[in-house]
Amino acid sequence: MNKHHEVWGSRLGLILAMAGNAIGLGNFLRFPVQAVRNGGGAFIIPYLVCLVLMGIPLLWVEWSIGRRGGRLGYHSTPFMMHTLSKRPFWKYAGVFGIFNNLAIASYYCFIESWTLAYVWHSLRQTFTGLSQSEVVRHFDNYVDLTTRFLGIPGEAVFFFLICVALNTYVLSRGLKGIERVATAGVPLLILFGLFLAGKALTLGSSGATEEFPDANSWAGLEFLWKPQYHSLSDPKVWLAAAGQIFFTISVGWGMIHAYASYVRSNEDIALNGLTAGMSNEFVEIVLGSLVVVPIAAGYLGIGWVTENISFGAAFQTMPFLFGKWGPVLATFAGVMWFGLLFLAAITSSLAMGMPWMGFMRDEFNWSRMRGAVSFGVILLMMGLPTVFFYRQGFFDEYDYWAGTVSLVLFALLEIILFAWVFGIRKGWNEIVMGADIRLPGLFRYVIKYVTPLLILSVLVGAVITPEGNDWLVAFRDLFHGYGWKLDDNSLIMQLTNSALYDQIARSTDPLEIAGLKEKIFFRNMARLMLLGLFAGLCLLVRFAFVRRGKQITEES
Repeated sequence: MNKHHEVWGSRLGLILAMAGNAIGLGNFLRFPVQAVRNGGGAFIIPYLVCLVLMGIPLLWVEWSIGRRGGRLGYHSTPFMMHTLSKRPFWKYAGVFGIFNNLAIASYYCFIESWTLAYVWHSLRQTFTGLSQSEVVRHFDNYVDLTTRFLGIPGEAVFFFLICVALNTYVLSRGLKGIERVATAGVPLLILFGLFLAGKALTLGSSGATEEFPDANSWAGLEFLWKPQYHSLSDPKVWLAAAGQIFFTISVGWGMIHAYASYVRSNEDIALNGLTAGMSNEFVEIVLGSLVVVPIAAGYLGIGWVTENISFGAAFQTMPFLFGKWGPVLATFAGVMWFGLLFLAAITSSLAMGMPWMGFMRDEFNWSRMRGAVSFGVILLMMGLPTVFFYRQGFFDEYDYWAGTVSLVLFALLEIILFAWVFGIRKGWNEIVMGADIRLPGLFRYVIKYVTPLLILSVLVGAVITPEGNDWLVAFRDLFHGYGWKLDDNSLIMQLTNSALYDQIARSTDPLEIAGLKEKIFFRNMARLMLLGLFAGLCLLVRFAFVRRGKQITEES
C-alpha cells in the first residue's frame, strides 16, 4: 500500500471543491424539471424534509467515512468500508463508490461537452435569428452527429474529446488542480447565475405576446414557491423529492468519501459538510429556480412550462429565448448560461475521477498522471458509445442504472454499515470528532432509523412503481383483489424489457418491430458494459486485497 499524504491547501479551497462537486447540472436542469413535474410548490416541502432527514445525515456519514479512511491510508470506498467491517461483502459493496463515478462520468462528460459546444455557438451567434423549431433542429443534428466543427464531421465527438482531455489534464495536477478550478469556477458560475436570475426577476410580463398573452416570469416563481400542502400525502412527490437529493448533494456516489479522505485528521467535517451542502442548496433552490422556469414563463407562459419543461429545454429553448434580448445581450446571456453549466459540470466530473485515482494510487502505487490518463481512457471506452448511440438508448441506460438505481443502493448499504454494523455510537463519535459546532443529538436517531427507512422507501418505490405512478390507486386495487400493476418505468419492467416486448407482441408493422428489437439490443449492450465495468472493478479489489495480504506477510 502506498501511503501518500496529499492534503487540501486551505479550508476555503476544500469547501469550494466540495461545493463544486455537489453543484452540477442537476441544480440548474434537473431540479426545475422535477419541481414543475411534481406540482411546483407541492414539491418544495417534501424536498426540504428529505434534505434534512436524508441528505444532511448522509453528508455527515460520507464525510466521516472518508476522513476515517484517509487517516488509515485509504482514498476510495472499497477498503474504507472494509475497515468498518471485516466481512468480505462490504469491500465489494464499496466497489459502488468507484463504479458509480466511472459509469456516470462516461455519459456526464457528454452532457458537459454539450455545454462547451453551446458556449462556442453562443460566441459565434449561431442561434441569432433562429426560430425555436430551428434551435431544436440544431440540437437534434448535434446529437445525431450530422454537424461539423471547423469542417470536421461529428462536432459532438470533437467536443467530447476536448472535455475528456480537460478532465484528464486537471486531474493529473492533483488536488491543487481541482482546488484551482473550484476556487475560480464556483464563484464565477454563481456570478453568472445571479446575472441571469436578475434578468428573470425584472422580466415580468414584458415578454407577453398575442400568442402567449399570459406570459409572466413572476407566475413561474409563484408556481414554484407557493406551498401546496396536499403533497404531503402524495407518495409520488416524496419519491421524486428524495431522488433529487441524491443528485443535488452527490450522496451515494463515492466522491465525498474520496475528497474527505484528504482532509486533516482533526478537520471539522460536521461544519465542512454542512457548509458545502448548504452552498449547493443555495445554488439549487435560489439560482436553480430563478433561471429556466421564470424566463420560459416570461415569454411562453406557465401553461407552456408545465406541459413542455424537460431536461433538454436548456439547449432547445433557452437559446431561442435569449435571442429576444437582442444579438449582443443574447450572446452574453448564452455564454453565461452555458458557461455556468460547463463550470457546474466540470467541477463535478473532476470529483468523479478521484475515487479511481485514489484506489489505484493506494493499491498499485500509480502516479497522478497514470491515474488521470487511465481515467480518461475509461471515459473514452465507456463514454463514446453514449455519443455514437445516443438515439439508441445507451445514454438513458447508463443514467438509469448507474445514475439512479446504483446511487440509491450504495447509499442504503453504507448507512446500514455505518449505523448498524460499525455502530451508531462509534459512528457518531467519528462525526463529531474535532467539530467546532455542536450537532443536535437527535440526528443520532435520524441516522440510525429515519434515513435508512427513507432510502429503503426510495429503492422499493423504484422497484415496484405502480402504473401511472399512482400509489393511492395501486393500493386500492390491491386491497380489492385486482393485483398490483407495474409501471413501465419500474425497475422490474425496465430490467426485463417487458414494455418493449409487449409493444412487439401488439405491433403488426415490421419497421416498428425492427426498431423495438434494435432498442432492446442496445439496452442490453449498455447493461453488459456496465456489468463488465463493475465485475472488472471487483476483480481489481480482490487482487488488491490478496496483494495487500502478501505484503503484510512479507513485512512481518
